[in-house]
Amino acid sequence: MLEQFKKDVEKGLSSSPKFLSSKYFYDKKGDELFVKIMGLPEYYLTRSEYEIFSEQTAQIIEAIGVQKETYFELIELGAGDGAKTKKLLHALVEGGFHFDYLPVDISQNALDGLEQSLTRELPNLSVRKQQGDYFEVLASLKKNQHPKVLLFLGSNIGNMPDRLATEFIYKLGASLRTGDKLFLGVDLIKAASIVLPAYNDSQGVTRDFNLNLLERINRELEADFKISNFRHAPEYCEEEGVAKSFLESTADQEVFISSIGKTFTFKKGEKIHMEVSRKYNDEIINSIIANTDFYISHKLMDRKGYFADYIFCRR
Repeated sequence: MLEQFKKDVEKGLSSSPKFLSSKYFYDKKGDELFVKIMGLPEYYLTRSEYEIFSEQTAQIIEAIGVQKETYFELIELGAGDGAKTKKLLHALVEGGFHFDYLPVDISQNALDGLEQSLTRELPNLSVRKQQGDYFEVLASLKKNQHPKVLLFLGSNIGNMPDRLATEFIYKLGASLRTGDKLFLGVDLIKAASIVLPAYNDSQGVTRDFNLNLLERINRELEADFKISNFRHAPEYCEEEGVAKSFLESTADQEVFISSIGKTFTFKKGEKIHMEVSRKYNDEIINSIIANTDFYISHKLMDRKGYFADYIFCRR
């Protein structure tokens, strides 16, 4: 893991323009900061999808097409704390549905924490934790013939360019069988006045979340980033429906990363691209799944129309 971290940092900071992979945001401090972000008044994404799961639970169960007499597997990629999914799990357990819940995550700690909370809240729920790479886990699960419902929530698909999102969804389809469902949560295109504050909150938590990656590089790769010499600089283009996060150098400076044995030069105003967050509409979603094995069967939205959960059926 450390060697890959070094390779990815060297590649990103040697590129023009510079970039760092958002997958490295999530160390212990990064996890804590992201939990804070999800609770911020400006960060509508989590609240909007939570509203769908809270108020449209019956519609979700109807849309995923599960039957009480037929066993199925409910698989969630990147389950996290499961706050939204618990609304669905409660309804399925109380409704007498016959299923196992399979949270999939790269973090064993996250899975253990989720399992503990579910044991307290839903002692009759069957939980089968799956630690590891999404596609490796799904490949192992494909061997059985059970119907499957796959959850990928929180607009996490938005961290991928459309081309990679298509490849990702195609690979998910290859891991499922005809009639299986993919439940995909996405953030919808809307005004910059709504979107941009979600990535530039008044308390500066998102700023700290981005800068924490530089702190992690300092600590784990023995670098000498001067954190105060970088500022958080998010952007959003409503026409394209793409939000981007950058860290901008506020001075001409050099940064030495000891474990890599290399010095990286930054000009004043030069930016490091940290993350992309794609926003969607029906046209974009249809173009992304056009060459996959899925078609849209249902679409659920929150009251404000900020967020959508699409239900795809595998052909």
